[in-house]
Amino acid sequence: MKKKNVVSLIIVVLIGIGIVFSGKMIVDKSSEVVNANDLENEIGTTLDENGDILEIHYIDVGQGDATLIVQGEHAMLIDAGTNDSYLTLEKYLKEQGISKFDYIIGTHPHEDHIGGMDKIIKSFDEDKILFPKITSTTKTFENFVNAVKSKNKKLTTPVVHDKYALGNASFEILAPNSEKYEGLNNYSIVIRITFENTNYIFTGDAEKESEDEIIKNNSDISADVLKVGHHGSKTSSSAKFLTAVNPKYAIISLGKNNSYGHPHKQVMDRLSVANIPVYRTDEKGTIVLKSDGDVIQFNVKKENKDRLKE
Repeated sequence: MKKKNVVSLIIVVLIGIGIVFSGKMIVDKSSEVVNANDLENEIGTTLDENGDILEIHYIDVGQGDATLIVQGEHAMLIDAGTNDSYLTLEKYLKEQGISKFDYIIGTHPHEDHIGGMDKIIKSFDEDKILFPKITSTTKTFENFVNAVKSKNKKLTTPVVHDKYALGNASFEILAPNSEKYEGLNNYSIVIRITFENTNYIFTGDAEKESEDEIIKNNSDISADVLKVGHHGSKTSSSAKFLTAVNPKYAIISLGKNNSYGHPHKQVMDRLSVANIPVYRTDEKGTIVLKSDGDVIQFNVKKENKDRLKE
């Protein structure tokens, strides 16, 4: 056998050994954003469903945001979609057996994030409601505040680096870092959830200004899964932020054929350059993630009969 062929054979064998011992299947992501269809029921070893499990439900509420996090008997809701999507959200939550939340987080006052929040507060029990220190003159915000008052609750203002327990998981406040911003988006509460050896970041509509502050004020914001900011708008998910988070997966919550043009090509290009696989609710409906703290598994629903029609 020629020397050149021997060298080539050795290289192939070494690559094969590396794949086996890494415990993960390597996906070729060199040319474009990987199609999420190729990644359903995730890569790597088998999820230990008999152990402690973290569930994250990126709920399809059209052009809006609503995420359910469940760990054991504990639950948290981040945002509550639009006014029009409430019935879809309520039905989904009840199907999951949810009657009480340890935490409800309203990331910021925009209607596509807190549209259904007033009804959620009235229909479900909750221990704590987190909301940034900012107000709005909209009817949606007024309804939200009145719902909080009707339950004799007080809003908890997020403090950066404060940590909260959610069963055997925990989350840390990463933003907002300043008291005043020009627009409402940068007031968004940003959190990083930790469960065993896995981490997850949720950014609301935080834009580059807030992302830069997060990077400046934290030595480590790495995460396995990133909830892409502002529905994939070009104002968020800067290359610098994506590098700092270095996610294995990205989730975008948005409505099909939305009038904003989300997700913007610039963001999809950044994700492509960073070789980050993407799941989108406008393409896959509600996206459900499960993790035992090591393995992350996606069970993407191929049909969602209650999905909002755009």
